[in-house]
Amino acid sequence: MSNHAHEHTGSIKAYVTGFILSIILTLIPLAMVLNHMMAKSALTFSILLFAVLQFVIQLFFFMHIRDGEGPRYNVAALVLGIIFVLTIVIGSIWIMEFNSVVQ
Repeated sequence: MSNHAHEHTGSIKAYVTGFILSIILTLIPLAMVLNHMMAKSALTFSILLFAVLQFVIQLFFFMHIRDGEGPRYNVAALVLGIIFVLTIVIGSIWIMEFNSVVQ
């Protein structure tokens, strides 16, 4: 096989580690919500924090964002996508807050 075929393959250990971390980062916020462990704003912040952590886990363990020696076009596309998503989400929250104040 050529080097290109092996360039983006991960080990079973890395996949299992990423999977277990993803499960843990899903179960902790679920337990926090089901057991009413925090106030609403603190719980919302905690859920968002765990979501960001899980996003980072997915990038490193499954999408191989740290692999490769060449130009980082995929990373640039990812950053642009994150900017688009954040713009849409923050803009939507801003519009919803503005509408709730006006009415």
